Amino acid sequence: MPFTIKRVQYFYTMVRDQPGEAYELLNMLAEMGINQLAFSVIPFGPNSTQLAIFPEDPLKLIHEAKLSDMNIDGPHHALLIQGDDELGALAQIHLRLHEANINVYATSGVTDGRGSYGYLVYVKEDDYERAAQTLEV
Repeated sequence: MPFTIKRVQYFYTMVRDQPGEAYELLNMLAEMGINQLAFSVIPFGPNSTQLAIFPEDPLKLIHEAKLSDMNIDGPHHALLIQGDDELGALAQIHLRLHEANINVYATSGVTDGRGSYGYLVYVKEDDYERAAQTLEV
């Protein structure tokens, strides 16, 4: 089961829940030259949306956010797993974390339809180093 695991940092920003907000942020990040490893959007309350930005270069995002007065919260930490999509691929990752008594509190993943997947694993900050070591990152 070939896969890679990377330590990644992510940042949150909040926007009003209305059409075009994600586009505006994504366009601004592109204009700043911020390449992303992942991006997610979730509702937050009745009128807000939380955007999670996973920049390839976190220091560049921090620098550009300061220059543009963009309000970001972070860095926070996650593990990005990418590999060949095969039956049970994610179960083995979770088994290793379970055996180390590390609780996974959130995940997000997708296949590309051509045999590969990307998977984000979130653990509590207090467990992050131990999780990374357990997965040999």
